[in-house]
Amino acid sequence: MESTKLANTAQARKRVLQNEKRRLHNASLRSRLRTYVKGVLKAVHLGNQEQARSALRAAESVIDKTVSKGVAHRNMAARTKSRLSARVKAMGNVAG
Repeated sequence: MESTKLANTAQARKRVLQNEKRRLHNASLRSRLRTYVKGVLKAVHLGNQEQARSALRAAESVIDKTVSKGVAHRNMAARTKSRLSARVKAMGNVAG
């Protein structure tokens, strides 16, 4: 059970601190991304097309920022944006 390795050099200790700080920051960005995606899905579920469109615009911006920071993969972002926009577009077809 004592197999936990500790950083032995100053450089390694610093890297441990930096990695933990970066992990927390990335987790925050991922959480923000998911929150905005859920906002679009909630607006679609409620049937509010105008709210869904504005939520989609905001979500696309957050998705692009998350990709540019290297937190999310660009293919995941493209897939997510495509699926969300398809749902919002389908609302217009049903309503119109």
